[in-house]
Amino acid sequence: MTSNPFAPLVELTRGPLVESIHFGALAIVDACGKLIASAGDAELIANLRSSAKPFQALPLIENGGAERFGLTDPEIAILCASHSGTDEHLAILKSVQSKIGVHETDLQCGIHPSMDEATRQAMSLRGEQPGPYRHNCYGQPTGMLAQCMLNNQPIQNYLSNDHIIQKTIRSTFAGMLDMDVNDVLIGIDGCSAPTFAAPLRNAALGSARLCDPSGLPEKRAQALRRIFRAMTTNPDMVAGPLRFDTFLMQVGQGMIVCKGGAEGYQAFGLAPGALGPGSPALGIVYKVIDGDQEGRARPVVAMSVLRQLGALDKDQLAALKRFDSRPIYNWRHLEIGVIRPAFVLEKITV
Repeated sequence: MTSNPFAPLVELTRGPLVESIHFGALAIVDACGKLIASAGDAELIANLRSSAKPFQALPLIENGGAERFGLTDPEIAILCASHSGTDEHLAILKSVQSKIGVHETDLQCGIHPSMDEATRQAMSLRGEQPGPYRHNCYGQPTGMLAQCMLNNQPIQNYLSNDHIIQKTIRSTFAGMLDMDVNDVLIGIDGCSAPTFAAPLRNAALGSARLCDPSGLPEKRAQALRRIFRAMTTNPDMVAGPLRFDTFLMQVGQGMIVCKGGAEGYQAFGLAPGALGPGSPALGIVYKVIDGDQEGRARPVVAMSVLRQLGALDKDQLAALKRFDSRPIYNWRHLEIGVIRPAFVLEKITV
């Protein structure tokens, strides 16, 4: 472990001063587990939160759930999502639940307003109150219920750590990250599902394998390829309007998969060839240690990583300008400073 596990990742200036700094740690790993680059402590243990969702959906796809229930790629994508709760998301979720034979009353994730402002305004005009379908994590527990139905398991306590479905998910997650299942730390997520903590380096390996599962058993590799395809071809299902995950995957054109988590966690991966012919798949994860509640730091970190790796061309960088280093304005639209990356990747060997 480094003497200081946290490196400065993003800084904000006001006039001539650096006024605020977001610290954190970052790891970049290839699909063989080799550490390619880092900032701060690559062994930092952090909760993946929603960044773990593609791995939590994996047992369903790996064990034939997509075929059994006739799930489409948009429906698989929303099982991996932290969606914005738009009407389109609601329609896809209702379709999935109809196929697997469950109802919103079977979910135990709670209720919060849609994350999309336009949807909130439309609901207000309709006099519609938020329901479970608007919860950003609603797809994840729907996928867990599908796993119960697929395996003829009870659904009443499906979120319990002792439920066979959760044990299967935890074991799958550990295998994807090359961890002993007993070393996976467990918490409770915002939707009441179990959330997993792991070293950044291991989590980055999982993201790299999502992009290139060729070294894994064929059954698992096929399932990961289906999840990767579903997410990258339906990025609007994974997040939603104006969201960074959606924009990055749209601009990435099938070469970048991206899944953020709460409290400053972010994971994304580059497919083989994303850095040029013959380049390996890479998994990138990082944790902004202050939680990045406003979400201002994580996209700037991602853009800096992608720029330092040479993963985006000038047109792609221009399309993602709103998430990059940029001026900061006050309420009179006077430029008062900038938000910019504050790190240089170490140990780059690509």
